[in-house]
Amino acid sequence: MRRPLRIALALPALILVGCTTPTHPTADKGSTSPTPDITTTTQPPLLPRPSEIRLDGLDPCTVLSEEQRAQLSLDHEPNGYVDSAFGESKACSFRSGISGNVMRLALVTVEGVGVWLSENSQVEPQFTTIGGFPAMVVRTPGLDEVCNVEVDVAEGQFVDVMFRDGGNESKATQDTLCAGAERTAEAALSGLLERR
Repeated sequence: MRRPLRIALALPALILVGCTTPTHPTADKGSTSPTPDITTTTQPPLLPRPSEIRLDGLDPCTVLSEEQRAQLSLDHEPNGYVDSAFGESKACSFRSGISGNVMRLALVTVEGVGVWLSENSQVEPQFTTIGGFPAMVVRTPGLDEVCNVEVDVAEGQFVDVMFRDGGNESKATQDTLCAGAERTAEAALSGLLERR
């Protein structure tokens, strides 16, 4: 008779154990461990600009000279438009018949380059400098056929260079696209400085 009594007493204890909220188990034995400390990291601040290059009233299709476009293999005629993604900023697209890649140059005058550092942007910026100006090479996770370079040229303004694969049979690697975007950003900054 003692055995049924032990089972009857043990049953409520098992039910209570089964109903408790588990703590964080470890991967090896399922034992409990304290909740890990969570540290948040912030993006490093951009370097200061050596000067300001205001973009107001400029035509992005004329920032690169014909010689610069030839050096970058951008041999098709530029196509100007207004980019609603950047608050109706002026933009220009260029295509290369040689590489098959497409480049977009946007002169953003409605917000600063910090927009790329917000949590909503969901990108992976790599900090660099272009012609002495603070810049970021931006890769968007899951979009390997595109790379952006953002150059902080003035308070509340930046130059956006986007390089993408134009549908080539042999797709360009993202590293190749990023290198093209950096070269174009350098050329664009040189063109902008010559206008000053």
